[in-house]
Order: sequence, then C-alpha cells, then structure tokens
Amino acid sequence: MALKGNLRDFTVTQLLNLISLAHKTGSLVVEGPDEAVLVYFREGKLAYAQNGQEDNSLATILFKSKKLSATQHQIIKQRAGNISDKELGLLLINASYLTQQDILSSLQTYFTGVINHLFTWADGLFSFENDVTPPPDKITVRVSLENLIMEGTRRLREWEHLQDEIPSLEMALKFIDRPGVNLRNVNLSVEEWKVVSYINPRNTMRQIARANKMNDMEIRKIVYGLLQAGLVEIIRPEGAPAITPVSRQPTQSGSQEEQVSLINRLIRRIRSL
Repeated sequence: MALKGNLRDFTVTQLLNLISLAHKTGSLVVEGPDEAVLVYFREGKLAYAQNGQEDNSLATILFKSKKLSATQHQIIKQRAGNISDKELGLLLINASYLTQQDILSSLQTYFTGVINHLFTWADGLFSFENDVTPPPDKITVRVSLENLIMEGTRRLREWEHLQDEIPSLEMALKFIDRPGVNLRNVNLSVEEWKVVSYINPRNTMRQIARANKMNDMEIRKIVYGLLQAGLVEIIRPEGAPAITPVSRQPTQSGSQEEQVSLINRLIRRIRSL
C-alpha cells in the first residue's frame, strides 16, 4: 500500500528519515505546482533521482559536471540515438575516456542536487511505492541519507532567508546608478553574468531564471548577492512578453547495431577533441 500525503503535513525531512530508518526500497514521486521529482531508494539509501523537467540523460549530466565539453555533448546527443545510459557509460569507460568513478561521482552530484532541491518545497503531493526499482537501463548509486538530511536542513534555512529577502520572482531588477562603479570591473561568476545580461525593467526575475534554466533558489541566491553588493534594486516590472527559451534540437535514432557503431566512432572523435 502506497504512502501518500502532502508536504504541508509530512515534510521532506520526515519522509527521508522514515525511508532511511526503515531501510525502505521503492520510489518516491513528489508533484509540485510546476514540476515533479522522482526518486528511487534501495535499502534506505538514495539510488537514483530525476527532475521531470530536466534532461537527465547520462550525456547531459556529464556535460553539466564538466566531464564533457559542449561539443562532445552535442555530438553524443545527435548521434547516440536511443543507446542506454549503461551502454554509453561502458563505452566511455572501455575507451578510457572516463573512469567509472568519474561517471558515478557526476551522477551522485546530480542525484543529491535533486534531493536538495526538494528541501525547498513547502507544498506538493507525494506518493511512496514499496519495492519499485529504477529502470534497468539507468546507472544507480548508493548514497546514505543522513548527510543529505543534514545538508537539506541547512539549505532549508537558507531558502527561508532568501524567500524573506526576495518574496516574489514576479518583480524586475534595475541597476543602481552609482558613480565610479563599472560592472566590467566587478568580479562576477559566469552564472552571475548570465543573470546580469538580462537585467532591465521589462524582465521579471522568473523570466530571467527560465531564460538561464535556473531554479527558484539559484536565481534568488544570485539576485541576493547582487542586492548585497549594491548593484541592483527590485522594482515593479514594465509590461513585456516573456523571454522565449531556446528550443532543443531533435536527436537522431537508428538500430541498436548502428547506434553502437556510431558511438564507437564518436568515442574516437571525442578523444581527439
């Protein structure tokens, strides 16, 4: 029988504690207003996780963790077809392009990131099904939940603080006119520069987040830093259409034999990049 409820009554921390202490194996689905998260556990440990809105293929996860360049990621996405994550992982390892630890550490970082994101949810329907395991073509890990719960609790306090400072993402930003301050001389990260490039009174913070594929916590952290540095201020937005996200290119598919052949050629090309 499934365990069902709402995060208003049974928090993520309580759910993870229950799964950990009872050594549960199964799947947890959490559905929020705009997104859904699916997490698998094996004997009370994190095994696999995915955000329904994101591309969670192995190639994309390796790209996000900087194990693949943008060019290498594009080649794999265009030519890999329907080859599974396990098959791609084995090909990369056998070609001595990546190690098993490279792949597992990248997956673990992504999976724990999905869990950490869940801690920012105050509302959402959840359902836990016993003895449901991840798809057989996916690579799994074994991560203890104790440290995740501690880190998640810390992030929850941080999230509450950011919500107090920036209550609504429907507001816009404008640069503060400060004599002698030149943004080119300010030391900003790549992600901060991405946000800065969209700042004007017509774009809401939510539109900027979507344009840069950032979640609510990521955009709030960056905006909070810019506010604390005295570079921007929050204002009511001027009317303007939403920023249109860049569409994804369709992937190509083929028979299993053709895919393996393509991947073998692809591996050789990747190693030459």
